[in-house]
Amino acid sequence: MQDVTTLSFMRVIARYGGPEVYWTEFFRVHDVSRPEKWILDSITKNPTGRPVIAQLIGNDIPALVRTAKELQHYPIAAIDLNLGCPAPIVYRKCAGGGLLREPQKIDAILGALRDAVTIPFTVKTRLGFESPAEFAALLKLFAKHPIDVLTVHARTVKQMYRPGVRYDLIAEAARALTCPVFANGNVHSATQAQALMAETGVRGLMIGRGAIRNPWLFDQIRAQRRGEKIKLPVGRDVLGYIHELWDNEITPGVRELSQVQRMKKFMNFIGEGVPSPENFLHAIRRVTTTAGFWQVCEHHLNHDEPLTLEPVAATEKALDWPEKF
Repeated sequence: MQDVTTLSFMRVIARYGGPEVYWTEFFRVHDVSRPEKWILDSITKNPTGRPVIAQLIGNDIPALVRTAKELQHYPIAAIDLNLGCPAPIVYRKCAGGGLLREPQKIDAILGALRDAVTIPFTVKTRLGFESPAEFAALLKLFAKHPIDVLTVHARTVKQMYRPGVRYDLIAEAARALTCPVFANGNVHSATQAQALMAETGVRGLMIGRGAIRNPWLFDQIRAQRRGEKIKLPVGRDVLGYIHELWDNEITPGVRELSQVQRMKKFMNFIGEGVPSPENFLHAIRRVTTTAGFWQVCEHHLNHDEPLTLEPVAATEKALDWPEKF
C-alpha cells in the first residue's frame, strides 16, 4: 500500500511473524521514470529474511519493460503488475485499476512484460472497472499469458473498499486458470481466512489493510491452519505495536503536526479494530499534538482485555460473503 507498507513498516511487522512474502510499494513507471530509491531500499535493505516482490504501476510499455529489466538486477522474487489500484489520481491516468477499461492495452502490456521478465511474473487485478461482469473477459486475457500468479481483489475499481466483496468470482478464477490464484480483499481473521481458502480453492492470500490493523494476523492464520489455538493480543499489546510504529515511522526534525498526521495513516486502519471504534477514530483524527495522540491511545488501549482486532463490519455476513459460491 503506497506510503504505508514501507521499509519501516516491513521492519515492524516482521517482528510479529509477518507474511511469507512481501510486495513493495508500487514503482511509478513512465517515460522518464527511474525506480524510486526509497522503494528500492525495501529490497536492498530487506530486514525480514523473506522474499520481496517488486510492484510496477503504469501504462507506458517501453518504460515498463525498461524498469522490469532494471529491477531484475536486484534481489527480488518476482515482478508484479498492478491492475488494481482504485485511487482516482491513479486510474484517471489509465494506470492501476484504470487499465481495466482498456483490455487491448492490458493484452499488450502482459505480452511485453512476459517477454522481458525472466523471473516469476505476477499480476494483481480487480474484478473490473465498473462492474463484476467485466471479469469474465479479463480472465481470458490472464489465461492467454503465462503469468505465474494472479491476485484478485474481489471488488471493482469504482467500488473502492465498499461492501459487496465477490469471493465467488475469485473461486471462478481459481477454477479457470492454470496458474495459482491468490485472494485479496477484506481478509480480517484467521477463521475467515481458512474458510475463504477452502471455499475458493485459492493457493494463497494477499493481506493489506488487515495486516496494518492486526500485525498478529499472519501468525494467527498459520496457527489456525495447523489446528492450534489462536493467540489474541490484549490492549497493551496493541499499544506497544503503535509505539513501535511511532518509533519507526517518525522522522527526527519533522514538525510535530506532520508526525502526528503521518501516524493517522496507520490509525485509520488500527482504529477499526479497537473497542468503541467510532469514538476512537473520532478522537484520533482530531488530535494535533504528540501528547494528544498518546492520550487517546492510552485511554482506549491501556488494558489487559483480549482483542480480536476485527472491524465491526466484518461481523455482518451480508457485507462480504455470498450466500453460496
